[in-house]
Formats: sequence, structure tokens, C-alpha cells
Amino acid sequence: MEARSVKTIEDAKAIVDQRQLTHVKVGVYDVDGILRGKYMSKQKFFSALEKNFGFCDVVLGWDMRDQLYDNVTYTGWHTGYPDAPTRIIPESCRDLPFEENGLFFLCEFADEAETICPRGILKRVLKRAADQGLEFFSGFEYEFFVFNETPDSIREKNYQNLQPMAPGEFGYSVIRNSVGSETYQAILSLAEAMDFPLEGLHEETGPGVLEAAIGYDEALLAADKASLFKTFTKIDAQRRGQLATFMAKWSPEYPGQSGHIHISMRGTDGSPKFFDGDKPGNMSDVMRHFVAGQQKLMPELLAMIAPTVNSFRRLIPGFWAPTEASLGIDNRTCALRVIPGDEKSQRMEFRVAASDANPYIVLAAALAAGLWGIENKAEPDALVTGNAYDQDFPEHLKLPSTLWDAAQRFKASSVARDMFGDAFVDHYAASREWEEREFRKHISDWELARYFEII
Repeated sequence: MEARSVKTIEDAKAIVDQRQLTHVKVGVYDVDGILRGKYMSKQKFFSALEKNFGFCDVVLGWDMRDQLYDNVTYTGWHTGYPDAPTRIIPESCRDLPFEENGLFFLCEFADEAETICPRGILKRVLKRAADQGLEFFSGFEYEFFVFNETPDSIREKNYQNLQPMAPGEFGYSVIRNSVGSETYQAILSLAEAMDFPLEGLHEETGPGVLEAAIGYDEALLAADKASLFKTFTKIDAQRRGQLATFMAKWSPEYPGQSGHIHISMRGTDGSPKFFDGDKPGNMSDVMRHFVAGQQKLMPELLAMIAPTVNSFRRLIPGFWAPTEASLGIDNRTCALRVIPGDEKSQRMEFRVAASDANPYIVLAAALAAGLWGIENKAEPDALVTGNAYDQDFPEHLKLPSTLWDAAQRFKASSVARDMFGDAFVDHYAASREWEEREFRKHISDWELARYFEII
């Protein structure tokens, strides 16, 4: 049996028996989009398939450096960090690459924990859409830098003077992707083997920066594929003596790293919903309401879209990243880009997100805002023509400029509470406040150089 043929609990048991495995690997994505997992014995795995298993809920109560949040109510010292019920997803079965020669299964939190589980939040939004006879398809694009470094060497160098896999700016370079073909072929092969195949992979503008376009799929599966792509691309690079980063902006000298999302919508009967050949940009009324909702809600949902302090280093004018909730037809200077096509290809591109965003959470934000627009028949502000960076926008379209401000807007959003639930809004906003407070404890090299001697 092929791993990607597994659909049911019985299939999952059968393939483990067929391959005579003693253990399988399971994992669940946390709030920051980091895969947390373990090896599980065959006996435990079979039991967990039938009745779930317990995964310490600290995974939902700490940050990316395993530091415990001090401001959340779902879990903490006050609850004793109990196990959270966790569900194995049989149809997520994949062959593990490299020398592991085993199987991997995605998981998701269940019961109360599902209310703050990133995958659970996206499923909540998709159910709301399905109840209205709508379904979404999405494809993620990621820019990421690859360095000839290791986890040890970057620390020894204090993250300075790192060696990229190739020098200089040379976008779409055939020279670069030929000389560095070992890296490119490794990524392409990995993507095929683990079923997040790439539609495109090319050199971007910047030393050692690549861009990958993951093939589109149903929205939930697209988020699974995007999450696995980020995780296993980093694993593959480190195994080959390189290091890949999905930071939003690692250097002030280069543009930030985007995480654009292409989105289309159909009825559950398969009918296209975004296309109308008689309207400007082939944009149907439903699509117009959808992108209008995204535009109007972007400022209050930005914490889900730009989740780190570093995310806001990218959101500056003139660096291919928007600072307002701008909307245009086939205009890459805008936060929202309508891409005209036919019934099958009409779509929009959500361009405000960076590569550091959690795929489940950022897609939930983009889709929920669009659904709100449809439900409320929202109308967009005037479409942008020309360079959006050079234009003035009304105050209601301006984005928060810090993670703290974004968290406050999110926490106060009645739409967010309706779409995602109070439990998620309160927990996620608190986690972003924590992230900002951790940053404020840090003394930067800039401060030392500026103030230490002179002030």
C-alpha cells in the first residue's frame, strides 16, 4: 500500500502491519507553526487511532523557544500542564524521506484544545463556508534564504557574516539554479516524495534566496502541505550541511521574504464563484464582496497574518510589502491582488503575509475576512492603479505598525471573536503580547553602539 493511499483508520493499521514497522512518527503544529512530535510504538499508535492520545498541552502554552507563556488561561502552572486529547489524521500518512524509512502522520488537537488549535481554527472557518455552500482552494508561495551554514555555525558567528548559497542579486537565474542544482533537485525531489509538489522553484532577487510555489489544493490540505514544506525543507537543508530560514526579514539590506497565498472559491456543487466575464477584472459580485471583506478586516486581523516582531520589519514601503490594505487588479504593489482569468483560473493573491506566518492561521484569517465580506455584502475602497506605495490611503486602511498594536486590534475585534471564538482570540492575542514583551527585554547591537559610550 502507498502511504498517500491511506484514508481510514483501518488503512493506517494495515500499512503499518504491511511494512512491519515497530514505530511511526506523529506530529502536531503549534501556534507558531512549529511541528512538535515524537515516535510512537505500533501498539500505542493503533490505540491512539481508535480513541485519540494525550499530548502535553504545554505545546499550546509555550513559545518557539519553549518559554512558558505567563498570560494565558487555557494552560499553565495553574492547570498543571495536563495532556490534551489529540487526534491522528489517517489520510495525512506520508513516507518519511532520508534514511528514516518510516511513516509520518499529522495530528490535531481535539475537544477543548481544538478551540485554540491552528488546524482546528481553519476547519472552523471552512465549516462556516461549507454551511453556505462554499469551498476554497489555495496555493502557498514561499521565499526563503539558504545558507552554507549549520545550526552550530550560525551561533558561533552570532548570526553575522553568514555565507549564502550564492552571492549577489540574480533573480530567475539559470546559472544559479544550475550551479546549485543539488539544492534545487533535493527540494524538488523532497516535495514530490512527501506530496507537497511544487509548481515552480526559482532564484529570487537576493543572495541565496529561493521562491517555491506549492501546487494548489483544497484549503485545509493546502495548509497541511505548506506547513510540511516549511518543516521538511529546513530538515533537508540541515541534513545536507545547509540552513534555510523563513524569517520575514533577516537583513536590512534585502527585501523581506513573502508567504503569498492564492485563493479561489467554488460552490460545493463545483460551480465557480469568482468569475464573471462581464465585470472589470472578470471579478464576480461574490469575489468583489470577498476581497472587500479582506481589505476592511486586514488591520484588525493583522496579528494572525504578521505574527512576529520580525514580521513588521518587512512591512515598510518600497520593499514589495504593503503597509496599507490596498487592493488592485493584477497589481503586485497591493496587499490584495485580483488575478483575472477564466472560470477555472480566476483567483486572488493575498500578498501581505510573510513566510514566517503559520499557514493554518494566516489562511484562516484570509478566508474568514472574505466570508465576512460576502455575508455583509462589503464593497471595496477604490481599486489602486499604479504604485500603491506612492499613494495616500484613508486611516481605516492603514495597518498596525507593531505586533503589540496588532494584538490589541485583534483582541478588540468582534468579527474575530465571531469567526474564531473567544478562546482562540484571547489565547492567540496573549501569545502575541508575550512575543512583543520578550522582544522588549532584549538590548540590541544598535542600542549598544548608539548609546553605550556617548549618551
